[in-house]
Amino acid sequence: MGLAPALSEPVPECGRTGPGRAHWLRVARELADDLATDAVAREQAGKTPFGEVSRMREAGLLTLLVPAELGGGGVDWRTAYAVVREIAGADAGIGQLLGSHYFLSWSARFLAEPVRAAELERKSAGQQWCWGGGLARREAPLALTRAAAGFVLDGRQSYAGGVLVADRLAVRAVRGDTGESFAVVVDRARPGVTIDGDAGTFGQRLAAGGTVEFDGVPVAADEVLGALPVDEDVLSPRAALASPVGRLLAVQLWLGLAEGVLSEAREYSRAGQAVRYSDWPAGSPHDPQTLATYGELTVLTRAASALADQAVDAVHRGLAGGDDLTHDEYADTSVLVAMAEAAASRAAQESTARALDVIGPRATSARLGFDRFWRNARAHTLCEPVTHRLRDVGDYFLHGAHPAFVLPA
Repeated sequence: MGLAPALSEPVPECGRTGPGRAHWLRVARELADDLATDAVAREQAGKTPFGEVSRMREAGLLTLLVPAELGGGGVDWRTAYAVVREIAGADAGIGQLLGSHYFLSWSARFLAEPVRAAELERKSAGQQWCWGGGLARREAPLALTRAAAGFVLDGRQSYAGGVLVADRLAVRAVRGDTGESFAVVVDRARPGVTIDGDAGTFGQRLAAGGTVEFDGVPVAADEVLGALPVDEDVLSPRAALASPVGRLLAVQLWLGLAEGVLSEAREYSRAGQAVRYSDWPAGSPHDPQTLATYGELTVLTRAASALADQAVDAVHRGLAGGDDLTHDEYADTSVLVAMAEAAASRAAQESTARALDVIGPRATSARLGFDRFWRNARAHTLCEPVTHRLRDVGDYFLHGAHPAFVLPA
């Protein structure tokens, strides 16, 4: 059905002068190991993750996608996805926070003029901004009203990630006079911005989500990045890639969760702590139920990972194609990402739930914290349901219909 094929070899990173992929993956792995040491205690405490953000800032991960000539890491989305997945395997809340930061801090490249986007990225890298908020459509949109010196922003909106620790907020607002939606960047310290950490979710407690109220917040003209239409035909195919680029971050988060819980459960089983049946001694490698469950979950996660790799390659090729990308090629990529979303969501939900079966009654121990994987996976899959993505895949397969332009929640 014309889906974009996987590349046999990685596309080289062009114009990069900073440290390469291997360096950043090593940095991410070291940070993930650090986060894993107290992940259970931090998740149970549920404190606003200022310390975790400081660790990412010191490691250079907040500026990973900014071009090296503008003061950043100078790498591409393939590397950023791998970093998010590595962090999510140790701490899904921080993985979501970082992924949201990457998407929102990069959104100007999709929506703003190149000079404005470069200026914003230079400031973001120079001052090590952390970004939060969201650009998805909401039932009660924020209102953007024309004023003498630009615009005024009003309204109240809840966001899943980043707002409690953000230096800059990227949000969606609707102009009252035209009905058009725009992406707007706001300094969270500006008068009229009030942030309330009232999320109170049972999972993803460290994603720093919350509610933001905008009360007559002044917005300069150059802080309105660009329009956010609901139809990809209104955008250029390259700008429409904002949808699959952002949605692939959820895929990496889910895969990180699946791999993380399986890794921890395996270590627990190897230590002789898990046993399903009294016929087998504790820690026995011969428990057929345990072996079958591990086998099935490994296949499920590896299959989802392979599909995600194809989607990453397609997105990477689309970004490299620039203005030569066609609407049909964009649709191919978006549908492939939708398939990866469905597979990764299932892998995360199955692995985080059934790993508890392998561990047995001891999985209920709060001290072990295995429940956090299931709670985190369920909280995020509820925020990013894949039912509509499956419909997109089916409609594309059956009728060749292009999927709707949807930004991540």
